[in-house]
Amino acid sequence: MGVVELVLVRHGESTGNVAATAAAAAGLPVIDVGLRDADVPLSPTGRDQARAFGDWLGDPSSGFAPDSVWCSPYLRARETAEIGLAAAGVDLPVRVDERLRDRELGILDLLTAVGVEQRFPEEAARRRWLGKFYYRPPGGESWADVALRLRTLLADLDRTDDGHRVLVVAHDAVITLVCYVCLGMSEADLLDLAARTTVTNASVTRLSRPAGTGPWQLDVFAAAEHVAAGGAVITEHQGDTGVRPG
Repeated sequence: MGVVELVLVRHGESTGNVAATAAAAAGLPVIDVGLRDADVPLSPTGRDQARAFGDWLGDPSSGFAPDSVWCSPYLRARETAEIGLAAAGVDLPVRVDERLRDRELGILDLLTAVGVEQRFPEEAARRRWLGKFYYRPPGGESWADVALRLRTLLADLDRTDDGHRVLVVAHDAVITLVCYVCLGMSEADLLDLAARTTVTNASVTRLSRPAGTGPWQLDVFAAAEHVAAGGAVITEHQGDTGVRPG
């Protein structure tokens, strides 16, 4: 036996999301954040989105009442969990686990696509050649690396949360890669999913297996209707859009 349902929530919009989108739109090489990635907080819009998520979570019509909560250690995720659980009236401890952190970008951290091309043209070419799944920036992680740490996390969830419905608050790449692992996707399946969809801020992804064992079913991917219903703005902040090799 193991976990019977996973609800995966991306953190609300962060000040880093805002800065990265602005830098890319302006054609700037560097994202002006001034903080470690782990310390980037929610924006005011992100806090509204977290409350909207909490309103959804606390509404019986959501059909989900968590037995446990796991969260990325990064501030934007912890703030989303704190605000959301308070809005929902859910009193559960939050288990913070470093395996749920965002993908580490190494030497490419804080660089836009323009910045990578200007400062590390050989890395830009290598990234295009390998594609997003296998490309590992120096000092950073590939998607395959993130999937490896998530496999160990999911195994721990099954051991500690047998029969539970688990809420996970994390990041877009983490949520996509949990789906990759749980659904037994191929690289091509994963890259197709990443190319055609975006895990928007405070969106909800649901996976279920009522028996607590065997194959998972994807019930919902990156649903965000509750964000608008809660009076918040739906924001879409993408990272790299070139996911396929070649």
